[in-house]
Amino acid sequence: MLKSFAIVFFTVFLAEVGDKTQLATLLFAADKESNKWLVFAASSAALVTAAGIGVLLGAQVERFVSPATLKLVAGIGFILIGVWTIVSK
Repeated sequence: MLKSFAIVFFTVFLAEVGDKTQLATLLFAADKESNKWLVFAASSAALVTAAGIGVLLGAQVERFVSPATLKLVAGIGFILIGVWTIVSK
């Protein structure tokens, strides 16, 4: 169980670091008049809610699609996003 936790944690952490969500949070926190704890709490709640939706949807999709197919589709999707990111201006 600890191994699964660590894999999920580090995968999501690496995916989130430097993405547009973190940059948006950085901009909110950079506002001199913002309450930093409020920004932290709101952005944390948003991430937890988004992750909860992902877990609920994933549990439903898993009932109809094999894990191997999901991994293949996710892998192809990430590759396509990476290629698009590289070639786009």
